[in-house]
Amino acid sequence: MHVEVNTSNGIENKESLDRWATDYLTEHLARFNQDITRVEVQLRDTNSGKKGADDKRCTLEARVAGREPLAVTHHAPSQDEAFRGATQKLIHLLDHTLGKLDRHEHRQRDTIRRDPSAIQ
Repeated sequence: MHVEVNTSNGIENKESLDRWATDYLTEHLARFNQDITRVEVQLRDTNSGKKGADDKRCTLEARVAGREPLAVTHHAPSQDEAFRGATQKLIHLLDHTLGKLDRHEHRQRDTIRRDPSAIQ
């Protein structure tokens, strides 16, 4: 899974932010690793410099192999809260969308149930 971080003028796009976002998403979206090819993160300060409630916005767009991209947005007072909130929304959306596919299309996935060495 490839993670790409884009920011607006009001937010510093440092290497540490890229590294932290990649590590956080890799950890929290690990169970969807087979399905997601790429996640785009867009962090924006909607008031750009002015203080205000919920002025940070994070949009996450997950590219799911063979499907249309899934996107969520979360507004919060801080960049961290916006990012974490958007991540939780994306997890919920992926659970719902991919769970529905599992029930209706019986997707082929790697599972321990099909591994003969794990059964023994």
